[in-house]
Amino acid sequence: MIRRFSLIAALLLAACGPRELAPPQQEVAAGEWTNPGGDAGKTRHSALTQITPGNVARLGLAWEAQLGTNRVLEATPVVTGGVMYTSGPAGRVWAFDAASGKQLWAFEPQVDMQVNRTVCCDMANRGVAVAPDGKGGAKVYVAALDGWLYALDARSGAVVWKADTIEDRTRGGNSTGAPEVAGGVVVIGNGGADYDARGDVSAWDLATGRFKWRFHVVPRDPALGPQDNPELDMAVKTWDPRSRWDMGAGGGPWDAINYDPETGLVLVGTGNGEPYSLEIRSPSGGNNLFVSSIVAIDAKTGRLKWHYQESPQDQWDYDATAPMILTRLKVDGEERPVVLHAPKNGFLYVIDRRDGKLLRASKLVRVNWAKGVNLATGEPEIDRAAADFSRAPKIIFPATPGARNWFPASFDPVTGLYFGSVQDMGNLMFVPPGEKPYKPKGLNTAAALIFTPQLQAAMATLPPPVQAQVKALPAWQEVLKNPGGTEMRAIDPLTGKTVWAVPMQGWQDRGGVLTTRTGLLIHGTLAGQLVVRETKTGKVLKSIETGSSILAAPMTYAVNGVQYVAVMAAWGGGGFPYVPPYAAAYQRGNAGRLLVFKLDGGPVRLPPLLPKLEVAPPPPAQLPGVTPATIAQGQALFFGNCAICHSNQHRSITPDLRRMQPGTHDAFRRVVLDGALVPNGMPRWDDALKPAEVDAIHAYLIDLQGKTRAEELAKVKAGLPLDAPSLAILSNY
Repeated sequence: MIRRFSLIAALLLAACGPRELAPPQQEVAAGEWTNPGGDAGKTRHSALTQITPGNVARLGLAWEAQLGTNRVLEATPVVTGGVMYTSGPAGRVWAFDAASGKQLWAFEPQVDMQVNRTVCCDMANRGVAVAPDGKGGAKVYVAALDGWLYALDARSGAVVWKADTIEDRTRGGNSTGAPEVAGGVVVIGNGGADYDARGDVSAWDLATGRFKWRFHVVPRDPALGPQDNPELDMAVKTWDPRSRWDMGAGGGPWDAINYDPETGLVLVGTGNGEPYSLEIRSPSGGNNLFVSSIVAIDAKTGRLKWHYQESPQDQWDYDATAPMILTRLKVDGEERPVVLHAPKNGFLYVIDRRDGKLLRASKLVRVNWAKGVNLATGEPEIDRAAADFSRAPKIIFPATPGARNWFPASFDPVTGLYFGSVQDMGNLMFVPPGEKPYKPKGLNTAAALIFTPQLQAAMATLPPPVQAQVKALPAWQEVLKNPGGTEMRAIDPLTGKTVWAVPMQGWQDRGGVLTTRTGLLIHGTLAGQLVVRETKTGKVLKSIETGSSILAAPMTYAVNGVQYVAVMAAWGGGGFPYVPPYAAAYQRGNAGRLLVFKLDGGPVRLPPLLPKLEVAPPPPAQLPGVTPATIAQGQALFFGNCAICHSNQHRSITPDLRRMQPGTHDAFRRVVLDGALVPNGMPRWDDALKPAEVDAIHAYLIDLQGKTRAEELAKVKAGLPLDAPSLAILSNY
């Protein structure tokens, strides 16, 4: 239904130019949910009215599907023609009868798991796109983790075509976002800006998969000749010619792609600059277009129509890749088609989607990287004294996880309110000493960070001079007063004022949301509840224990007159190996599920509690010649290469390497260097690590396992629980 509307709109635009059309959210009245955002504007607001505040107490489980994974589920399902399509880790796709839950087919791409080396935030996938094929059928589009874009037959799941969207396979590109149908093309971006990817977004013919256009987000080294697209002739002037082009420069648009049928434009949120420090990345400064921006691209030609850079000179990992919402608002007495966007940087923006004119920019949380935004120029007033960490450590608000991130928000056109989880915390950032060599397909951020909720406990791990510098910062008092937390909020987008707010548990609990015309807000929690609130006040009307951590945004649809609510459930994403102790995944494991509810449904089956933690097994003897210096070298190599996936934390969803069994120790070199476990998602490292370096990492882990065993034996003797949470600090982000 939506795609038919989009085609008609495109024909009208071609004949008559842009014109005013009905608000996109009216299109889902028939009960379908035709893209992960629900409607053409991705408002995640439903017009369905069967489930109301008066009867939501009767909400129960209609059906569930066990998805055979213990990795993150971030997608929002799509329902059209009575069939539900949804995606999971690395680009798996399932099709279900939306009423009964019967699985119709499943698709698993053949993913090169070496790509895990270049994925900061788990094997995520945020959904599929569905479009009619013009022959009475439809295609389902999904991007696999390794950057292959697939078109699947909607009836059978068979591959119709596939296309390689990664332009340069020598770099760390990947795909985790949902494709976007834009007229006659399907559009996808890539990730990898923290590694060495040079960001781009590309378009492919819906029917054939033929390449149509590619928009590069950042320039390439001007010494290599002309830029790839004419917009970069403008962009390269905002970079130092001596920039760290070898590191790729970043900008990867890993999510937030919206097609606007009113203008024929594809709005794309772009990624962060890389490396983080501007002094390293672009020594003479500059705004560094088009990182941390919204770029509006003509869907037919791939050429830029307008851009708005939300975080010029980005040094703080402030991707502009949080989901966008297209709607209409009356601004200063005039009704305008707008895009609502709350990226990582702490502001909520209202932008005219016809020309990119900034209409509003409101602070949502503590912000010290900028003093404010000039509405006349659109430029933020960057506070370099507070936020430039190039030569000295700084505590910067908001933190790199962002005030907002990939967790979808919702917009209710009746109340005019924006609903979403908002995180208010900062992080300490500094540039570690030493040279910053280019690491092919490796982390090239050239920065270290510690989140403020962990900072007080972590101070003792920092050198005394750094501790003194940190405690002298004005922001240190902010950390002592309020280290950080997360709230679910209702926000007026024109003023930025919070209408109501309720605290979430901890600082990592910030899942996606759904709202409905009947005044319901529905979201999940890490502790495992599906929560239904009243949109007017935030009051809880219903809470359902599921036993599974929920990050993904719920959706709702109707089949045969019955309204359903569906949500994907599993922990993961950014910081995925660091499972919070209050999360259901910490208590009950992380078996991925699709949960579907309806009125008068039944109870949810809770997964069993995890078995009691056992004392770490004894480690093997150290290899001959291992010294304290070897162990120190191994520790540095571990945190530089391994810790982003292996937290060595109790109840992590990745192996706890303090608990390796004898067979794993015996195979350590084969696993790390030869790729013995590549099919399981563990990449090989023979191109980045030498055998002696792998042995040093192994020596560090043997030493750590011995210390862990001794500590745990002491806990048992003292009658203390083994699984008391420990501080998890990623010292080399």
